[in-house]
Amino acid sequence: MTKPRYDSFSTEFGLWLREQSSLDSSLGYVATNLDYIWYNYKTGEWMLIEEKRHKGEIKLYQRQIFGRIDKLCQADSSYKGFHQITFENTSPENGQIWIDGNLVSKTELLDFLRFKSAG
Repeated sequence: MTKPRYDSFSTEFGLWLREQSSLDSSLGYVATNLDYIWYNYKTGEWMLIEEKRHKGEIKLYQRQIFGRIDKLCQADSSYKGFHQITFENTSPENGQIWIDGNLVSKTELLDFLRFKSAG
């Protein structure tokens, strides 16, 4: 059964979708968002980023769809991959940081976002 939303981050459309029994998750329908399409318009480099707070993990259905999108994007030589940035708490300012499961410093995160170590 499709879970109700317990926070205030949805839109009216998102809430409406959850109420439609013909689109129930038990029928295979799921929705997810991609947190960031990170792009340097001067160099053309870009990557996809999913952010997780409080040491969150990417859910199975997210891993499946993100994997499909990542595979399609790899045809572009400027694409630097799909990455998960995880925060121990909520941001680089209040806890540890992981990129794709690897513990990094704030400086390393900034380098990553400048494409010095991405892809």
